[in-house]
Amino acid sequence: MSPQTTPHPGPDVTPHPPRTPATPPTSRGQASHPHDLDRHCQDQAPDDLDRHSQDQPPTPRGQAPETPRDLVGIGIGPFNLSLAALAHPLAELDAVFYEQRSAFSWHPGLLIDGSRVQVPFLADLVTLADPASPWSFLSYLRARDRLFPFYFAERFHIQRAEYDAYCRWVSENLSALRFGHQVDAVRFNPEHDVFEVDFTRIAPDGEAEALGRTYTKNIVLGIGTEPHVPDPLRPLVDASAVPVIHAADYLDHRETLLAAEHVTVIGSGQSGAEIFLDLLRHRPAGREKLHWLGRTAAFAPMEYSKLGLEHFTPDYTRYFQALTEPVRDQLVASQWQLHKGIDAATLAAIHDELYRRTLHGGWPDAVLSPGVRVRTAGRIATTKVELHLEHIHQNTRSRMTTDAVVLATGYRERSLDRILAGLDPYMRRDSRERPRIDEQYRLVLDPAVSSAGCDIYVQNAERHTHGVGAPDLGLAAWRSAGILNSLTGKETYPLPRRTAFTTFGLQPQDAKIPSARRPKTLTPLMEGI
Repeated sequence: MSPQTTPHPGPDVTPHPPRTPATPPTSRGQASHPHDLDRHCQDQAPDDLDRHSQDQPPTPRGQAPETPRDLVGIGIGPFNLSLAALAHPLAELDAVFYEQRSAFSWHPGLLIDGSRVQVPFLADLVTLADPASPWSFLSYLRARDRLFPFYFAERFHIQRAEYDAYCRWVSENLSALRFGHQVDAVRFNPEHDVFEVDFTRIAPDGEAEALGRTYTKNIVLGIGTEPHVPDPLRPLVDASAVPVIHAADYLDHRETLLAAEHVTVIGSGQSGAEIFLDLLRHRPAGREKLHWLGRTAAFAPMEYSKLGLEHFTPDYTRYFQALTEPVRDQLVASQWQLHKGIDAATLAAIHDELYRRTLHGGWPDAVLSPGVRVRTAGRIATTKVELHLEHIHQNTRSRMTTDAVVLATGYRERSLDRILAGLDPYMRRDSRERPRIDEQYRLVLDPAVSSAGCDIYVQNAERHTHGVGAPDLGLAAWRSAGILNSLTGKETYPLPRRTAFTTFGLQPQDAKIPSARRPKTLTPLMEGI
């Protein structure tokens, strides 16, 4: 049976003065490109409820409750969902997670029929930290009476739509999740040594329904990533007459794209390959009229050797985090094929489809051009787009006209500054103004905050400090368990000391078990409260 949702006793919204809510980035799950997530890439939840408010009156601005929450999560994608699932059995931990969307959804525009997650099913939300958890993928299959069909299917890599369904099943059964809650601001209250988190509860029609505030000692940010549109193509995205869409919205516009006379796909990663293949399979032979452009020198396969995959282990993460900032930046730029290449099976399927269309003579009307970048672009009349192209290695230029464009140009981490503007004076940054993040995934904050036992953890916002594994689904449970160990001050989830055969560096980094940071009984915030 599926685990049951634990009901809360009643609503908790600590009111605060009227304000104009900021419009933060939509918290959309993790990170990076969904294939970075695989490889690396309901019913509405109850209203916001705070167990502490049941025996305390609402607190005015500037006065915190006696017992703030232990943890507030911002964003509910796979990574914070993993944290919520592993936190669920910890009765001593008071945690809540906010998400402005009305329900869990994992890159719905890219759930192309047959597309698979690029990590094994064991890289679910919990298994690699707690194989006995009731929130594992195998538990999901048992709850749906699908264990035997899965057993006979012999699939180590599941379909992306099935991973999405599994995550939705978990999200529908965890009582700590608050969908339809938009976090507007986070502040530190130095008088009471707590964070204040302001939020807006969103009605089903998208309108603001209520304002609230909660208090917490710790925050974990899982606000995910957003589609990246290159500057030369930005003016085209808003052109309603010509479909220029990001891959994130592919399925919403698929029929329009199939009806277009000529379609250009830009981007040489997994999304670009899957979209090109899907369009190719559904356009008539000899009249495909497809063009696939990529900046990389080749439509390159993703590094998927067994030793290569050890770059997505805790051992490598510890090694990378201990390197100097310039070395880390150089490594991240050089390791693109570890997480931005194309699955070999997808490349084989594209070649098979193209080859099939030559069986009766002739070649398919499809052009695959690597090593090409788009310099500029513009509209011709109202129904076509002209792309100005440059071949990177030939140093030659040309133009092409197309009727529709799909931008498979990846994702970028959402800026933490937009949601943490109120904490800017407390944040410590590196030479490129990026947040500094320690080995336990905590933002490095002013000692006035950290010495008060208040921390902010991040998920999938630390590639510059922790390496290519930051957006990897395979490291989700391990990172979540590490965060919970840090929060509880003990080894709540025992983690492996060694995870790779490769020895990274001449002086391997030892695993660190966090020590207790505070007594179990919370100290009163001020006399008389």
